[in-house]
Amino acid sequence: MLKIEKITENKKQFLDLLLLADEQENMIDKYLPGGDLFALYDGDLKSVCVVLPINSETCELKNIATYEKYQCKGYGRALINFICDFYKNDFATMLVGTGETPTILSFYEGCGFVKSYRVKNFFIDNYNHPMFEDGVQLIDMIYLEKDL
Repeated sequence: MLKIEKITENKKQFLDLLLLADEQENMIDKYLPGGDLFALYDGDLKSVCVVLPINSETCELKNIATYEKYQCKGYGRALINFICDFYKNDFATMLVGTGETPTILSFYEGCGFVKSYRVKNFFIDNYNHPMFEDGVQLIDMIYLEKDL
């Protein structure tokens, strides 16, 4: 039975899963305290995400992660659909930033996001080690947006 909960205490208990999507803990520490953490359960824990308000019009999906053995089973998409519905009365737009990886960009586009802008050298400037996804080094942060 699919269940999504907003987590308000002990958010760091989900660190192992959050680190799958953002592999540097001090970066997670920048948004986790002020963000809303949601956990998706289907029997056991499958996925988590963190949403952070940016301003009165915009919120940002800062982290979404699904345990590897449960990926490609619709849990991430279910979580995105839930949070878009959850925030539609409070914000006009949701942003998400990611590396320039075709698989991940395609996932977000399939969830209704469209490419918006790029932050040059984000991964080089903000992480203490080279980041790779699907064998590609991440350099720029690609932002996508979705109207809520």
